Parts: sequence; structure tokens; C-alpha cells
Amino acid sequence: MRIKKRATTVALLTAATVALAGCASGSTTQNGGDAAACVPSDGKVDLTFTTWIPGIEEVVKIWNEDNPDVQVKVQTGPNGNGGTYQNFFNQLKAGNAPDLGQIEYDALPNFRVQDGLTNLASCDGILDAQDDFVDWTWGQVNFGEEDAVYAVPQDAGPMAMFYRADLFAANNIEIPTTWEEFAVAAEAVRATGGYITNFSQSDINQFAGFVWQAGGTWFENDGDNWTIDLTSPESIKVADYWQDLIDRDLVSTNPPWTDEWNNAYNTGSNWTWNSAAWGANSIASGAPDTAGNWSVALSPQWADGDNAAGNWGGSSTAVFKGSAHPFEAAQFALWLNTSDEALTMLNESANLYPAAKSGLELSALKDGVEFYGGQAIYDVFAEASAQVSPDFIWGPTMTQVYNDTSDGFKGAVTGNGTLADALTSAQQSTIDALQAQSIPVNK
Repeated sequence: MRIKKRATTVALLTAATVALAGCASGSTTQNGGDAAACVPSDGKVDLTFTTWIPGIEEVVKIWNEDNPDVQVKVQTGPNGNGGTYQNFFNQLKAGNAPDLGQIEYDALPNFRVQDGLTNLASCDGILDAQDDFVDWTWGQVNFGEEDAVYAVPQDAGPMAMFYRADLFAANNIEIPTTWEEFAVAAEAVRATGGYITNFSQSDINQFAGFVWQAGGTWFENDGDNWTIDLTSPESIKVADYWQDLIDRDLVSTNPPWTDEWNNAYNTGSNWTWNSAAWGANSIASGAPDTAGNWSVALSPQWADGDNAAGNWGGSSTAVFKGSAHPFEAAQFALWLNTSDEALTMLNESANLYPAAKSGLELSALKDGVEFYGGQAIYDVFAEASAQVSPDFIWGPTMTQVYNDTSDGFKGAVTGNGTLADALTSAQQSTIDALQAQSIPVNK
């Protein structure tokens, strides 16, 4: 069977490795087990692929036209934590999971611990593709294990600061380059009746990105046990910083992506948003009346002269255990996340910021963006992506971590406890959650 491959291309970032080896009984490392079974199938192959990416059907149509012997059927659903991940776990248990699925980096360890992923290391072209992707994203899919690849990186979310250039200029307020300057600017913005930004009480991924930038990490694994550190010095520093801004009414606290949140940005009540590359679309769609008034700068730093960025989001394409056609599934995953056509269409339809290095050559990522006053905003994200640390590690129960931390954050913004208290509470509930699943934990 011959699978047609088109030229590869996509985006950027920097170094990485993640430690997770030895977490799952019956799991495969090295070139054995499921990895060794990656050989072409005989005859026509039908694959199923579950994802929530807008416009993905048109992308897959190109593959199907070029590969009549390997047809991919797309199944769309809600985002991962909105129900698709639970469906995946139910399907894996029942033995009827799709061949491929979209899984965000922070959810991959959960599937790895549950032994739900196929090791693709011996599939043709997979290990050779490592240099095609930003280093840290490759670390997200191999967990630091030798000769192991459990998914193909798809996109990334390096963080930078969207800001209302017109409002800062009109009020003679300097664009902050450090978090100390950001707090000073917050006072000046509040004096005009606005808020410098919105602190999310419900999307903990943003807060995790702030901790990531500060050099913290929430999990470690020594090959046998997990260490949970939601209350690391870096986490508490970030929590105390934002708690101070909340206490002084210098930031709004609207739940993100609500009408209230959109209106605050559309009317100029909120002036900045520290977000990921994909946030460009959120601002443009949520604040259409402000077109042309926005710019993008690198995120404020904790110390003058630092060069660090956080990451918020990013997904991979994984092949599930039980797929009868891992070879063909792996070839499709590579094509989807490296070909010029697929990457361009995914950027245009869903604003995905690709994880493949060659994505920098996509015209969509090099051109000026009209909504942002013609600024080539992805040049900023390219610079930010090179500043993302490889050392942030996700744990195996991130949905629980997000939910528990969010509960505490919601209390903190209403004066019931603090953000640091919320992290302390989530630290214990996370330990309890891992122990309840018989996942070894360092106490």
C-alpha cells in the first residue's frame, strides 16, 4: 500500500523533555510491544478520527482524495474537557475507541497512565520527524522515555500580551515590560475608569502559563512516584501578585468568553490580555468594534532583562491502543501536522499555531494582521515560543486539578480565601485523587 505524502511545513518553539516513565503497568517503553507491531496493513484501510477542530473535515478531505486506500472518517465532538476525553476513556474501556484522537498536552499523561496510547516509535517516519517539531512539544509526547512517541504534536500556545495600543498612547501610559511595571500601569489604567486586564477565575490554564513563565512546575515523576507541587515558591509568587491586584480592584474577574468578558474588551473597559497565539482570534471575534487598535508585545517579565514565556494550550494527534492500523494512523497524523496544505487550512479555519518548525514559513504567520493594525503579530509569538521552558510537567489528573483550583479561585475573587489558599487546597485534593487511583505519590 502506498501512502502519498506532501511537502512538510509549520511553526516553532524550543527545548523540552518530560519525565513520566514507569507510571503505568503494562505500558510500553523501548521498541517493544505495541511499537514493534507498527507495520502496513493489507488491503483498504478505514480509520476514524475524533476531534473538535473547526473545519477539520475539509482538511481531511484532501488526505482522502490523495490516499484512496486509506480513508479517514472524522467524528467531531465537544472539546476535550467538555466531554470528549470522558468518551475516549469509556470507549477504551469498551474496546471501541477511534483509531486517532485529538488530545491536549496537559491531558496526555492521564491517557498514558491509563495505558490508552499506542507507542508509535517504530512506525515509519515517526522518530525521524522529531527534528521537524519544536523541541519542547516533542517532549510533551514522549514523556522522556527512550524510543517512545505516544502522539504527534499538533499546535502550541506560546503566550504574549495583547494590548490596546490606542488607549495606552492616548493616556500616556508606558507599555509594561515587567510585572512590576504592569502593576504600576494597572493603577494608571484604573484611574481612567478601566481595568488593565481580566484575571480568569475559571480557566486555570492561563494561571498555569503564568507559573510556567515564572519557572515553576506543578508535577515531577522520578520513574516510580509523583511529586505534586502546586504550592511551589513560583506558584505562590504568581498567586500573591494577582491577589494583590484583585484586592486593590485593579483587574476585572469576569469568567472568560462570556458576553460580559467580550463586552469589557469590546468597549475598552479591559486594555490587555496575556494569552496564547490562538487568542488573536478570541479578541478579534469578541471585540469586533476595536479592530485596528490592538498590538502584541512579549509578556511582562519578572525581572528586567529576563526572557521567559509561558505556554497556554496546544494539542496532539494520538493513536489509541486497540487500533488495528497504527501504521496508517501514524502516517495520517504526520501528514496532518506537517503538510503545507493541512497546516495552512488549520490556521485559517481554527487559528491553530502549529508545532512543526517549518510553520514559520506559512504566509499566514508572516503577514501583517489587519485587526492588529497590520502588525506581523506572529513574529512576536515566534520570539515568545523560543522562550518557553521545557521543564513544566503536567500531571495525570489535570481535569481534577483545574476544577478544584477553579473552585478556590472563584472564592478568592469574592473575598472568600486567597489564590494561595486555593492552591494549598488543590494540592491536597490532587494528592487524594492520585492515591484514590493507586497512583504512587511522594508525600
